[in-house]
Amino acid sequence: MLDKLLNLGRWLFPLSFLLYVGLHFGKPDTGADFVPDFLPFPYFWNYFTAVCILAFILSALLGRYDKLAYALMALYVLLMAVLVHAPRAGADELEMVNVFRNIMVASALMGFARYVARDKRAIG
Repeated sequence: MLDKLLNLGRWLFPLSFLLYVGLHFGKPDTGADFVPDFLPFPYFWNYFTAVCILAFILSALLGRYDKLAYALMALYVLLMAVLVHAPRAGADELEMVNVFRNIMVASALMGFARYVARDKRAIG
């Protein structure tokens, strides 16, 4: 019984990222505010990120290039921690929480890439 419950993680974890897709498409102003100032066209990056997250979700659920998708998503989440949340962490306590959360999520993504992903064509 517990094994069946634990197997849901393979589906629930990638599906939980749908929240971010909804936020990027539903509140583009907020998403664009998170784009670092050194990058031009913040709305482009907001929508591009949403599409990339959606591609990750589909890849993870379908099991096609899922190891690559998990690895790239881990890289993205780590970059968000370093480039977006860490610079703001000194002035906002919530941003420090976001740094720690992103590190935890990136670690989980790396674990999924290593132990759950099945398609090893792009990354051995």
